[in-house]
Amino acid sequence: MIDDPRYTVEPWGVRETHLDLEQLAQSESVFALSNGHIGIRGTLDEGEPYGLPGTYLNAFWEARPLPYAEAGYGYPEAGETVVNMTNGKVIRLLVDDSPFDIRYGELIEHERRLDFRTGILRRVVLWRSPTGKTVRVTSERLVSFSQRAVMAIRYTVEPTAAPTRVVVQSELIANEPRPAISKDPRAAAALEAPLEAEEWAGDDHRAVLVHMTKESRLRAAAAMGHEIEGPEDTKPDEAEAWEDLGRLTVNATPGPGEPLTITKFVTYGWSARRSVPAMRDQVSAALAEARHAGWEELCRAQRKYLDDFWERADVQLDGDAELQQAVRFGLFHALQASARGEGRAIPAKGLTGPGYDGHTFWDTEAYVLPMLSYAVPEAAAEALRWRLATLPKARERAKELCLSGAAFPWRTISGAECGAYWPAGTAAFHINADIAQAVCRYCDLNVDTDFERDVAVPLLVETARLWRSLGHHDAHGAFRIDGVTGPDEYSAVADNNVYTNLLAQRNLRAAADFSERYSDAAEALEVDHEEIASWRDAAEGMTIPYDAELGVHPQAERFTDHDRWDFADTGPESYPLLLHYPYFDLYRKQVVKQADLVMAMLVRGDAFTAEQKARNFAYYEPLTVRDSSLSACVQAVLAAETGHLELAYDYMGEAALMDLDDLEHNSRDGLHIASLAGTWIAAICGFAGLRDQDGIMRFAPRLPMRLDRLAFRLSFRGRRIMVEVTHEGTVYTLLEGDPVTFHHFDEEVELTSEGLEFGPADPVEPPPEPVHQPPHRAPLKRRPSR
Repeated sequence: MIDDPRYTVEPWGVRETHLDLEQLAQSESVFALSNGHIGIRGTLDEGEPYGLPGTYLNAFWEARPLPYAEAGYGYPEAGETVVNMTNGKVIRLLVDDSPFDIRYGELIEHERRLDFRTGILRRVVLWRSPTGKTVRVTSERLVSFSQRAVMAIRYTVEPTAAPTRVVVQSELIANEPRPAISKDPRAAAALEAPLEAEEWAGDDHRAVLVHMTKESRLRAAAAMGHEIEGPEDTKPDEAEAWEDLGRLTVNATPGPGEPLTITKFVTYGWSARRSVPAMRDQVSAALAEARHAGWEELCRAQRKYLDDFWERADVQLDGDAELQQAVRFGLFHALQASARGEGRAIPAKGLTGPGYDGHTFWDTEAYVLPMLSYAVPEAAAEALRWRLATLPKARERAKELCLSGAAFPWRTISGAECGAYWPAGTAAFHINADIAQAVCRYCDLNVDTDFERDVAVPLLVETARLWRSLGHHDAHGAFRIDGVTGPDEYSAVADNNVYTNLLAQRNLRAAADFSERYSDAAEALEVDHEEIASWRDAAEGMTIPYDAELGVHPQAERFTDHDRWDFADTGPESYPLLLHYPYFDLYRKQVVKQADLVMAMLVRGDAFTAEQKARNFAYYEPLTVRDSSLSACVQAVLAAETGHLELAYDYMGEAALMDLDDLEHNSRDGLHIASLAGTWIAAICGFAGLRDQDGIMRFAPRLPMRLDRLAFRLSFRGRRIMVEVTHEGTVYTLLEGDPVTFHHFDEEVELTSEGLEFGPADPVEPPPEPVHQPPHRAPLKRRPSR
């Protein structure tokens, strides 16, 4: 908890009570709205000042070159960058000829609040113009969950003293300029005017713009329409349009108690195939539907959608109000990133900013889909169907790499590999096992035979073929996977990475099982008994390195033989290390960017004994610098499992507050969706001890002393379950569906409509000594706000 929080602490929203121009870009990310198809950053209605403007359509990208000092076979030839799409948020205001601009005149009040239950961002401003006219401006905006193509704004101007002349200009703006991007490789590449105008039109209160990207040749359209209420002299002009601008101008003289209100509906769409007339008509039809529904109906549908989500997904934490807010903030943004993606990816930043060029990584399957599979399974299924849609490109990539099966890209928008640095891109083959792991989890948690046959089988088969061709049996019969990069990007091109091998092992076994279960689907992929047997042989012989002398698992072969990083001589200003040291030096030292072996113990806990988990965790804590936002939530889970409950609580706080507190100083580029979704993992897998394997759930609930209560709901194979954990015990309630069997610690139990109640868990034997982090890298000690 920081001493002067930027946002007020409240359970169901994020509120900003004053405007800090130096922090505009961060707030634009925090207040971003999305439905998984459209994303709009939380820029001010009037368009200026801004930190980093942005309007995005999922998977709408432009190609850019990937320059190499020295090219090599198999290097990706082109990159992909998310496009800043036509901005429909802008509503400019002149008050008695003075432009409404918070940098001029007097800003008397300014408040913004994002409501997690309504999905509406509300802004209230009291401003005195340089000429002494005071007006109250209120705006509300939403990106609709019920109407996928729609964004809407209700904008109200009311003078406080006397009737005042105002002019409102509502605009669509394409190719708006963007500020310079930092040299941080995690930031996005800047694109200058990527859109070519194809058609523009304005009439009545409507305007439409149609554009095409210059290189990728994707076509997008945006339309806006308006409903206007105001005093008798309110006069809207005919809407106008130019190549990159659509505008409606409204003149009026509102007064106290007689405001001017403009409701703006904006619709978007894009296609790689549809014509200009088709795209124009598509957004025009969506606009007609939005105007027919009206603002109130859009709000009602938004609330209904979110009521259903919170009924299924809410996580309640008693004892720490700030953490409660942060957990719901994370769940809300994870939903926004995925809800209406419908056959599209979930980018690392969602649609909240241009960071990482808008690419999707392994984050989706490893961090976001666990929560979605339990709470919003239909969104998880859609994300995996997108992977299936990119299977042809993954097959082509595998062939290019002289491998069988499919090699899914490390980073991408369209499905093509965009990772220019191959040791941390192409070599990170674990992405394929992460996808398989997500497929298996979804199938374990949901009854969906169509998905299993049509989606799971091809994904599991082609990734299993990859592993069989990437690895080999050595002279002793052991199956090795050499020269790969695991989750830790401070190690690369290593042999037998434990995380990779353990997930590949599960991938191979699952491919064999599903191929036998759905033999017709497997036969269509030319799978035969001999191939299935080879997968089982590889899984059975999988190499899992172990250092018997130290009693720990090296995250890859010979890792524990490397020299340790000189942490004592590394000051706090030298983090993240990737911005201050060459990768060559990082690769040959024992230093861990993010949980790797520790991550393996989370997703394949069955492969480790309790003693091994404790020793491994104690060994890797002093090496792990958490230069990635992906690490804290995983370390929280294993800290809790190995008895370091208070450390787990601190790690959960770091994951949850990654963006609200801007802990990595880069939230301006977009939110860390995986860390936010990972907060669910920290709470449910950490403090409730949830593990799922082969369709069986296991709970081992224990709370840190600084939390009083944890309660949450899960969907599991047609049932809905509520779990409530306190220091006095655990209560399980069956909310819907047939009785279900699971494990409470090591006891197999059946949950019926009568529920189950258990007393406090047996105390954990305290670890022999506390674990330590590298100097300057311990998580902040949480001070609960109640």
